[in-house]
Amino acid sequence: MAHVSHRLSNSFEGALAGGGDLATSPLYVFGPFLKLIVVAGVARVTFGVSIWLVVFTVVMVSVMYRSVMRWVTDGSGGSGLNEEEFGSWAVKVNAGITFVEYTLTRKVSVAALVTFLADRFPALNQSFLGFGYRGVVAICLSVLIGWVVNRGPKVAARAFGPATLAVLALLWVMMIATVWKLGFRLPNFDLRAFSPDYLHFTFGGYVRILALMTGIEIFANLVAAFDGTSQQKSRRAFGSLLIIMGTTSITMLVVGPAFLDLSDPTRSDVSVFTQTMDILLPAPLAYAGTLVGVVVLASAAAASAQGLQNLGLGLRYRHYVPASVGQRNRFDVADKPVWIEVAVVCVCFLAFGTSEETYLAIYAAGVFILLSMTGWAAVKRLVRQLRASASASGAATLIGAVAASLLTSAATLIIFAERFTEGAWTYLLFIPLLYAAFTYFRSLLGEPLALEDHLGRILAGQYLLPYQRNERPEHETNFDTIVVPVDGSVYAELALAPAEVFCHAFGSHMKIIAVEQTQKAKLRMWPARQSAAQSDSGIRDYLKQLTSQMKKAGIETDTAMGTGSVAEEIDHLASDLDADLIVMSAYGVSGVERWFTDDLASSLVRRTHLPVLLIRPTEEWKSRRSQFKRLLVTLDGSEGAEQVLRYTRAIAAKFESEIILLAVPEADSEQENLQHYIGKVAKALSARGLNVRSVVTGSGAARTILEVSESESPDLIMMATRGRGGLNRNTLIGSVADKVAQTAICPVFLVPASGRRPRLTRRIDLATTQ
Repeated sequence: MAHVSHRLSNSFEGALAGGGDLATSPLYVFGPFLKLIVVAGVARVTFGVSIWLVVFTVVMVSVMYRSVMRWVTDGSGGSGLNEEEFGSWAVKVNAGITFVEYTLTRKVSVAALVTFLADRFPALNQSFLGFGYRGVVAICLSVLIGWVVNRGPKVAARAFGPATLAVLALLWVMMIATVWKLGFRLPNFDLRAFSPDYLHFTFGGYVRILALMTGIEIFANLVAAFDGTSQQKSRRAFGSLLIIMGTTSITMLVVGPAFLDLSDPTRSDVSVFTQTMDILLPAPLAYAGTLVGVVVLASAAAASAQGLQNLGLGLRYRHYVPASVGQRNRFDVADKPVWIEVAVVCVCFLAFGTSEETYLAIYAAGVFILLSMTGWAAVKRLVRQLRASASASGAATLIGAVAASLLTSAATLIIFAERFTEGAWTYLLFIPLLYAAFTYFRSLLGEPLALEDHLGRILAGQYLLPYQRNERPEHETNFDTIVVPVDGSVYAELALAPAEVFCHAFGSHMKIIAVEQTQKAKLRMWPARQSAAQSDSGIRDYLKQLTSQMKKAGIETDTAMGTGSVAEEIDHLASDLDADLIVMSAYGVSGVERWFTDDLASSLVRRTHLPVLLIRPTEEWKSRRSQFKRLLVTLDGSEGAEQVLRYTRAIAAKFESEIILLAVPEADSEQENLQHYIGKVAKALSARGLNVRSVVTGSGAARTILEVSESESPDLIMMATRGRGGLNRNTLIGSVADKVAQTAICPVFLVPASGRRPRLTRRIDLATTQ
C-alpha cells in the first residue's frame, strides 16, 4: 500500500492512490480457487456460491468502513479506532500483524509477478542444479526492490497511481470482452453448495478469494488526505473504496464464469488469468495486460518495503523496538526493517517456492484478524452511542456492524481451519512473540515523550500531517475574505496596510467592520478610549470613507456593523461573513492591568476559531508594515502546532518568502527527535519549491522565539496558540503565544484552534457604502 502525501480532490484520485492491492487481486486469486474446486470436480456446484459469499462480505465490510471513516478522519483508520476502543494492547497486535502483512505483501506480489513473467517466458519454469529459475528471479527482484527503496527515491509511489489506473482499465476491458464474446452471465447460486458433500469446498474457495480484501484498510487511512470538511473527506474516501471494491466485485461476477469456462487451472506453465486474457483479448492487448500486471505488482512490493520503513521508525519513536531497528541510513530512511523483510522473503522462496497460492491464505488471515478487531471496535462505539441517544438509523447501523463483525470473524476462523497446517498456524507463533517483544521494549525503554509518540505515529503512517495533505496549487489555502475591525482610532486603522497587501496578493475581498458598544461593554472593553464614531450615522460615514480609500487601491470592499461586546461581535461578524482571516491592531495593554481591561486582541484570540494577524504598532516601522518576505514559524512537535503549516505554505508561496522553522527543546533529550521532526517538515515544504531552513535551539519557548526574532529579523511570526501544552485559553496570561504577541516587534499570525466553527445564523447589519 502506498503512502499518500498529497491532498486528493475527488474519489477517483483516491482510488488511484490507494487501490493497487485490491485492484490486482483478480490477477492471482482465481488460480488457487479454481485449482481446488476443478480438481475436486465440484466447480459447477460451488463456484457461484463462493463468489457471491465474497461479494456479500465485501458489501458488509464496506458498509462498516463507512462508519469508521466518519469517526476517524485523521488517517489512522481502523487501527486508530481499535486503539481508542481497546487501548494499548490493540496497538501492539496491530503492529505485529502489520509487520507480518507487509512481509506477506512482498511475497504475494513478487510471486505473482514472477508467475506473470513465466507466462510469457516459459523457460523460467525450468531449474538448474536443483534451483528453479523462478526462485532465482524472485530473490533477485526482492533484493533489487529493497535496495532501490532503501536509497530513498519513492519510485513505487510515483508509479503506483498510473499502474493502478492501468490495471483498472485492464479489468474493465476484460469485462467488456467477456460480455462481447460470451454474453452477460452471472455465477449461479446453487444451494447444494451448503450440503455436507460440498460445504468444505464452498468455504475453501471462499477463503482463497478473500485475499482480494487485503488492502481495504488503506481507504480509511486516506480520509485525511482528501480536501474539504471532515464529512466531505469521509464521503470521498468511501467513494474511492466503492470504485475499487466495485470494480473488483464486478470483475468477479462478470469475468468469473469466463475464468471457469476458458482456463485450465491444472496447467502449471500459464496462470489462469493469462490463459483467459489470451482468449478474450487480441495479442497486443494481452501482452500489454501482462506488462500492466508486472508493473503494478512491482509497485505493490516496493510499497510494502516503504511501509516497513515507516513502521520501523514509528515503533522506534514510540519505544516498541530498540533504536537500532529504526536507525536511519545516509538516505534518511530506516533500511534494517527492509533488509529483514528481504531476508525472510528470500528464505521463504527457497524453502516453500514462488507460488502465490502458498502465501495467499496466510496473507488473508492476518487481514481478517484486523478487520474483525475493527468491526468489534465499531460495534462497541455504536452501542455506546445508542445508549447515549437511541435512534432507528443508529440501530440499523449497529445491526450492519454486527453482521460485518460476525462475517469477518467467521472468515478468520474458516481461514485458520482450512489452512492451519499450511501456514496459518504461524500467526499463533509470531504475533505473541512480536507482542511480547513490543511489551518488553516498551517496559525497558519507558513511556515515550509526547513528541516521540507523535513523531512515531507520523512515521508509522497512521495519519497525515497538514502540510502533507495539500499538494496541488488549486487546493492551496486562500484568504478569500479578510475582516478588518476598526473603531475610529488611528491605531486600529494601522491594520489596513497589511490587510491591503494580503488582498492584493490573494485577490481577497475586504470586509471592514465596526462595533457600536453597549454601555456595559464600554465599561469592560477599551475603558481609556472612546470611538471616533459616536453615533450610528457617524460610524457609517467613517466606514464609507475607509471603503472609498480601499476601492481606490483596487480592492473590493464593503462593510458591516454590530452592537454589543466588541470581541464577541467581531467574532460573530467574521463568522457570519465567512471570513478566512482577521487582521487587526493590538493595543499594548500589559501586566496586571489586563486582569481589569481584558485586552481586545487577547479576548478575540481566546474566542475565535479563525486565524488572526495581529499588528502591534510601535515606533519601529516594521511593527506596522510588512512585505512578508521572511516567516518565522514555531513548532513543538504537536498536532495543534502543526495547524499553522497550511497557512505558512499559502503565504510563502504568494510572497516568495523564506521560511524559518523554529523548535525549542523542553529538555536536552528532545534535541535529536526535534531535529528529525523539523527536518521532516522542512523536507516536505522544500519539495513544494519553498525556501526553508530549520533551527532547533534554546530553552524556554517564549524567550527563545523572541531572541530568534531579534537575530533573524522576520517580517512575520507564525504560531498556533494550542500546541504541545494543550493550553486552556480561558486566560492568555502566561501563554507562549500571548507573550510573543505582546512583545514581538513584527506582526504575529496566530491560529487559535484546529478547525473553524460552524457559521452562525444571525442578521448582519451591512453598512453598504456604495
